[in-house]
Amino acid sequence: MSNSLSRQLRTTLFYALRTAFRLTPMSQATRDRLRQRFLDTRGHWVPEGPKGKAPTGELPRRPYVRSDERAIGYVPYEKGELPDPLPAILVAFYLPQFHTIPENDEWWGKGFTEWRNVARALPQFEGHYQPKLPGDLGFYDLRNVEVMHEQARLAREYGISAFCFYFYWFGGKTLLETPLRNWLNDKSIDLKFCLCWANEKWTRTWDGRGDEILIDQKHSPEDDIAFIEHVAEYMRDPRYLRVDGKPVLLVYRPGLLPDTATTTERWRHWCRENGVGEIQLSYVQSFERPTPASLGFDSAIQFPPNLSSISTASDDIQLINPNYAGRIRDWRHLNREFEESLSLSKSYKLFPGVNTGWDNEPRRPGCATTYALSAPFRYERWLRRSVEWTLQQQGQTPIFINAWNEWAEGAFLEPDARFGYANLASTRAALSKREPNPIRPIAVLHAWHLDVLPEMLSQLRECEIPWQLEVSTTPDRAQSAEATLRRCGLKYRLHVLENRGRDILPFLQIAARLLQEGEQLILKLHTKRSLHRKDGDDWRRELILKLVSGIRAQTTLDAFSRDTALGLVAPEGHVQPMNYYWGANALAVTQLARQLGLSPKVLSDSTFVSGSMFWVRLQAIRPLLEIGLTHSDFERETSQVDGTMAHAIERIIAPCVAAEDWSWATVANLIGQTTPDGIAEYKYAKPSRN
Repeated sequence: MSNSLSRQLRTTLFYALRTAFRLTPMSQATRDRLRQRFLDTRGHWVPEGPKGKAPTGELPRRPYVRSDERAIGYVPYEKGELPDPLPAILVAFYLPQFHTIPENDEWWGKGFTEWRNVARALPQFEGHYQPKLPGDLGFYDLRNVEVMHEQARLAREYGISAFCFYFYWFGGKTLLETPLRNWLNDKSIDLKFCLCWANEKWTRTWDGRGDEILIDQKHSPEDDIAFIEHVAEYMRDPRYLRVDGKPVLLVYRPGLLPDTATTTERWRHWCRENGVGEIQLSYVQSFERPTPASLGFDSAIQFPPNLSSISTASDDIQLINPNYAGRIRDWRHLNREFEESLSLSKSYKLFPGVNTGWDNEPRRPGCATTYALSAPFRYERWLRRSVEWTLQQQGQTPIFINAWNEWAEGAFLEPDARFGYANLASTRAALSKREPNPIRPIAVLHAWHLDVLPEMLSQLRECEIPWQLEVSTTPDRAQSAEATLRRCGLKYRLHVLENRGRDILPFLQIAARLLQEGEQLILKLHTKRSLHRKDGDDWRRELILKLVSGIRAQTTLDAFSRDTALGLVAPEGHVQPMNYYWGANALAVTQLARQLGLSPKVLSDSTFVSGSMFWVRLQAIRPLLEIGLTHSDFERETSQVDGTMAHAIERIIAPCVAAEDWSWATVANLIGQTTPDGIAEYKYAKPSRN
């Protein structure tokens, strides 16, 4: 009772103090400093956010098969071209925590590295991607210099110009310096680098807060000189990153220094007197945002998601762990917030920061902060806009990426087991001006009922359009399908896949591949029979006729070429209201909507394309291809007629397209035919209201 009352009083006092704090006029720098002082000493006063919904008897949808299963949007390693010169200098923060040291053995247990945290993480809510496991580089040991050679090679190939190593200095003692010394001593590692003094104390909470200190800082004038003398060896290396000709040195939390301006002046004086020359001092906007000049610095660096003001929104999340006490935030708002801060920083030099994702569940099991809804394509858009911004600036303006290998915080560019090289491929794409392939007619056709395949191929031939066919079928049908395709006279590729997810899983797998190949548009078809209905063949024939007969196919192709905002074209008469045809799919559709960042409340007003045949622009369904769906998310085939993941995805495609601001139309709209107002009673499905 007393604990509950105490918590209630603290919560009431917290909100009262926060209201007063927000109303009090003060500079942003002062506001940041006071906020951090409060969190350092009274962090336990912050009320818990929305809890989410605990499971109520229904098992979570996610099948727990294996944690390293490849997602549908997995991107393999691929050599590619980069512009020369690169349009921007990309610098990735680099964590050297992946090797053992005696101190970590003592504090966390023998053999500890960051990999132990990474591997222990578990998903806490539906759609929570954990554990995030490394891909091709494996669980590496940074004492092996060959690992760093491979990291540098990958970084160069995908457009990263430099690593910014976190450097740990505690009053003359360094920790985790072995990888940096190996890099310094091996002159054959061909990648620029710089240092960021991570000048926090180390605590049990992994964030520099709390009273259980593992190792503390020891500041003094003598320590200032000892520090700069030590890092000068790195700054003298020809590979050391320079901005406007000056070696750049970062400080993570300058506000922790007793007298920042005096310390920086000591550093500058020592460098001038000892052959280093002028230096570019930058601080990381991790906990505060004063003007650099007020601290004796030249510039500042954005560090998303730190200092983000995005609120927690967890109340409708379906929990897997009913005791989950973490905070879930929407990653999509980060780029808007940090791009706005760039535009407001005209009074000082600010280097952009970009983030690939964030989730510190491995370090804080069950009570982490997770930024949901990050995706490679969203990161690519943010980075591309940052590159465009830097091209408008005077002088060198590097972009800092958080991060190369912050695995325990869910921020990494390195290939992972689920998505492969997706983040690296997005990095390369953001630097390039590669135009997508011209729109061409590609039909993705799932061939299960091979007896109707010749009829469908004949209908496509009658369009007199040079189709490229992407045909999927199962191993037992592959030989017969191949024979039919050879006779059809159309170009084709045959994809032999397991009979799972009906036509939907093969469609998503092939669509992801085509998107990576630069294609823009597909026509989705399948040998639909709907054997549980007497009119199943009529349903299929009507869908295909309305999509491709006569001038329909060419008119649709022309419309997509002309209207770059057009995302989906459906056969008229088959666009149905979601709330009237939920069937047994309401729970699964709602969960998919949450994973896509769609409000479940909008679904009742949405429509879907019944029969799952339509034209779609691949970029319009990219969110669906990058949310991490896997093969085992789809049920094994048992002749289900409703309630499967495939049925749920059929219903979520149109809402997904609309949510990304793509438009849609029916083929009848495009050819100028009038259709009845409203949605008529649908003869191919039985309505069911939920």
